[in-house]
Amino acid sequence: MSFDDLWPKYEEKMKAEGLNPTAIAAFKYNLGKLTSGVSLMVGEKDIQPVDELPTYESLSEEKPELFAKTVMLKLNGGLGTGMGLDKAKSLLTLKDGKTFLDFIALQVDSVRKTTSKPLAFMLMNSFSTSADTLEHLAKYSDLKTEGLPLEFVQNKAPKVAADDKTPASWSENPGLEWCPPGHGDLYPAMVGSGALDMLLEKGFEYVFVSNSDNLGATMDLKLLTWFADSGKPFAMECAARTAADKKGGHLALKDGQMLLREAAQCPDEDEAEFQNTDKYKFFNTNNLWLNLKELKTALDQAEGGVLPLPVISNGKTVDPQKDGKDGRAKSPKVLQLETAMGSAIECFPGAGAILIPRTRFAPVKTTNDMLALMSDAYDVTPDFRMILAAACGGVPPDVKLDGKYKFVPALMKMVPNGPPSLVACKKLTVVGEVVFAAGVVFKGTVKVSNGGEGSKELAAGTYEDTEVTL
Repeated sequence: MSFDDLWPKYEEKMKAEGLNPTAIAAFKYNLGKLTSGVSLMVGEKDIQPVDELPTYESLSEEKPELFAKTVMLKLNGGLGTGMGLDKAKSLLTLKDGKTFLDFIALQVDSVRKTTSKPLAFMLMNSFSTSADTLEHLAKYSDLKTEGLPLEFVQNKAPKVAADDKTPASWSENPGLEWCPPGHGDLYPAMVGSGALDMLLEKGFEYVFVSNSDNLGATMDLKLLTWFADSGKPFAMECAARTAADKKGGHLALKDGQMLLREAAQCPDEDEAEFQNTDKYKFFNTNNLWLNLKELKTALDQAEGGVLPLPVISNGKTVDPQKDGKDGRAKSPKVLQLETAMGSAIECFPGAGAILIPRTRFAPVKTTNDMLALMSDAYDVTPDFRMILAAACGGVPPDVKLDGKYKFVPALMKMVPNGPPSLVACKKLTVVGEVVFAAGVVFKGTVKVSNGGEGSKELAAGTYEDTEVTL
């Protein structure tokens, strides 16, 4: 079907769901791109690498008065379905009995207390995370900023049937016909919820945005001062790519304008170059700085009030729990049309980026990441950030767990006695069902295998540059 044939079906469905006009306009743009026949890929021939960025270490100036004009915004819409969760990923307990949300609330409180300055705080939740999040944070009575809501809620988008591009239908659970539209929805959600106009009316000028699963990212006065003084409309915090980051989105140039290329936008034939960390040196941490006045201007000037972000088409099944893997039944194939908020860098002439230390990047996307952060490879700072331990030499341990541990409940069965020591571990590979006893220490490169039936325990002790078969 053509776009003209498809669009009325989507428009009717979205209006019936009560979605606001901005959300509908954003999806219309994305669907138009999908059905236009235009390639959604970014090939090697079209871009050049970024060779150098200003560094955090070069910053020195701090202007505390900027806090009064700034909002710290955490994106908290993720359910963590890829980790087997059906609630906000930020509700996972990580260290010392604290969840991601606990750490975030304590980070905000720490900034306010140590600077004696106001710091406004907000969350962008999703329709799936809002209730649980607000319930958990109710114990932090001072977290909410006077005059501002604690949250605004991101939009949702219809899933697209992969075969004929019509709106996906799933009578078993109609709620699964909808999906989050990616964190690029930040911009239409700020408009549609009224948050952007409200912040501007109250005199706010800058927003620092980061993901709730990145506990290394908190408000930093040097970065805020740099961004405000630069006059840039948009800035991205980037980190140096290592082998562990080669599959993540990287910074590039096209006709002198910075852009972000995600893995889903890379043609198969260019994958080797995409993963070339010597060529593409910097990756997006999803820590972003926005000038609200410039954002308002860009949106007002954009066609339909929608930033023309690159569209990413992700293939899924309509029911994530029925994906045909591990012997499970398979539900129909769908496409989820998503955008990335960092890709807005190409929408702002004069946008920039800055190279930050790895201490501002400690995300949890998989159980591999979670095990590393649970371990002694990461420290909790006095201001409640989660940072890579100094002994790791700036490179996190490379954890590769068996697919049996893709989901969090299975991971917790592996570490009933607490996580192993990974502070001196370069790479840990686990094959088969294993349980770690208390007092397990890994150093260097270690592989632990169990090729038999049932789980087997790895006894306490130090394992260094070795392969262990249970």
